[in-house]
Amino acid sequence: MTRLLIIGGSDAGIAAALRAREIDPGAAVTVVVADAFPNYSICGLPFYLSGEVPDWRALAHRTAEEIGMAGIDLLPEHTARAIDPVGKTVAVGDPAGRMRSLPYDRLVIATGAVPVRPPIAGIDLPGIHLLHSMEDGFRLRRYLDERAPRSAVIVGTGYIGLEMADALTRHGIAVTVLKRGQVVLSATVDATLAAAVEEELQRHEVELRSGVAVEAIETTAAGLLVVGTSGLRQETDLVLVAVGTRPASELAAAAGVATGVRGAIRVNRRMETNLPDVYAAGDCGETWHRVTGQNVYLPLGTTAHKQGRVAGENAVGGQREFAGSLGTQVVKVFDLAITRTGLRDQEATAAGFAPLTVESKAWDHKAYYPGAHEIVMRITGDRRTGQLLGAQLVGHWQAQVAKRVDILAAALFHGMKVEELNDLDLSYTPPLGSPWDVVQAGAQAWVRQCRSGGNTSLRV
Repeated sequence: MTRLLIIGGSDAGIAAALRAREIDPGAAVTVVVADAFPNYSICGLPFYLSGEVPDWRALAHRTAEEIGMAGIDLLPEHTARAIDPVGKTVAVGDPAGRMRSLPYDRLVIATGAVPVRPPIAGIDLPGIHLLHSMEDGFRLRRYLDERAPRSAVIVGTGYIGLEMADALTRHGIAVTVLKRGQVVLSATVDATLAAAVEEELQRHEVELRSGVAVEAIETTAAGLLVVGTSGLRQETDLVLVAVGTRPASELAAAAGVATGVRGAIRVNRRMETNLPDVYAAGDCGETWHRVTGQNVYLPLGTTAHKQGRVAGENAVGGQREFAGSLGTQVVKVFDLAITRTGLRDQEATAAGFAPLTVESKAWDHKAYYPGAHEIVMRITGDRRTGQLLGAQLVGHWQAQVAKRVDILAAALFHGMKVEELNDLDLSYTPPLGSPWDVVQAGAQAWVRQCRSGGNTSLRV
């Protein structure tokens, strides 16, 4: 009987546990969970806070009872303190502070990520929130219910920051979003598509301030004062800091596990670390990028589930390899969906490709059928080989933008050329699409520009 111990009860940890039990029903699987909420969708917190999801319990991928019924032993509110890779034990503390030693034959580290805490004076004052755990969500919900803030400042323009701008606006709160750079979602899409997102935010009366860095937050008689560069002095009732995450790899590193990109745990495609019988998966570890063939840090829930599944299978004797990530992702901001897969132009250049990026527009379905929405798309391909390298799309959230990027992700996964997108047999009916789908119209625009010797990032 294999004793499999898993540290972390979110996406990767539970996926590993479930897969291990599928492959080896006799395995003794124990999951150490730092809080009381195993397998909850943290990605769903903005929609709980907006009121779109009324009951927080609905955010559970699986209940603790369902996990237990799969033969998995959960230890909620237990914290792993130290790993002994020689003795094959993990020191764990319970809610009362009592320590115990848990033995293992195989260990999966799935400790996830933690929010980046920028060096802002006063960041721990009441009324200042981060959002990365269920407790963070409950804390913010109580603040909204009890204090009824009329204004909010959001520091950060990534997914959480913009989703929360949407969520707080639904409460009638006046929202100001502060950004260091000049565009929102700078790590996701190019400037022309980011501009469309900014227009959507402004259409919903979200104020954007560019090129500012927050230095301090102070309390005043009226509430909070956010102070920063470029003369920033913004009074507000609430502050949300959402400037990204970093891998929670300290526990692993202290035990001798090697780390790599951005301090993430270094793993091979079998999710093995440098230590015998120790695996890692999810946001605490590196990700193998399928296009570049290099390890990167891409903390995504979809990736965590897949990596956890691979780690769990291999921990009980399997031989599976992680197939790689393309960084496929999507976010909804008010009525827009913003999505990408693969490499952008500058990323492709850094990886040694000769990229050409072409922007085009097409209707999500035949324009004569009511309710058509325009989708803006940027395709990146290698001008020497014609290989598809990546894509970005922005359009109405009901225009099936996410499913269209999934077509491109599948094409990328299988190494297709841009022109080969035109050979795909895609569905068509006037209320839902066109004889040449949006992705195919974008592919044709790219091929025309490539053949004519077009310049990089040319719009058509």
